[in-house]
Amino acid sequence: MKNQNKFYWWTLSLSMIILGFISCNKKYEGEDNSLETIRNANNRVTYTKSSLDSLQAINLITSQKVQDLLDLSTLYTSGNKDTEIDSVIYTQMQAHFLSKDSNNLKPLLKEMDSLKVRYATISNLKTSKSVIEKDTLDFADFDVEYYDKKRTYITTVNRKAQYLLKASPVKFQKEFKFYFTSFYKKETDSIKTTKPAN
Repeated sequence: MKNQNKFYWWTLSLSMIILGFISCNKKYEGEDNSLETIRNANNRVTYTKSSLDSLQAINLITSQKVQDLLDLSTLYTSGNKDTEIDSVIYTQMQAHFLSKDSNNLKPLLKEMDSLKVRYATISNLKTSKSVIEKDTLDFADFDVEYYDKKRTYITTVNRKAQYLLKASPVKFQKEFKFYFTSFYKKETDSIKTTKPAN
């Protein structure tokens, strides 16, 4: 009986070690970021009221905008930050914000630089609203998985962004444009994990 329990314990321990090793070696499986990313992530799209009528639609749009900004950020941090194309990428990133303040991007770029991130994907995005006096504030909570230049998993961080759908009349119709008002604003709010999000 003792030998059977030892065998069970060793088998279980070995299985846990193997699973831990496999999860630590998670690889990025998305597409490479390229100049095509810059062209498509320009934040010029407007959305009609009917296209924003469900939570699922808003979550999808928010996911796309977060991923666009992360893709542009990984391209920017992997470059020299002093070329003409880097300047274009930075302008494209700023276009995702209501105000063109360079402080909007500092926490995001600082984190990516420190971790040497080359790829990033989001998961578990949830949007929520908060009413403060007469203002309704929109927030997105999401997990970001970071990968290095060899596509090896680095870490998963939980992040929060505040966004705004601003009326943008086009062709006599009421349409809306998506902007972030803050992104990775407070580093103290972040929760770092070392295992991949599922």
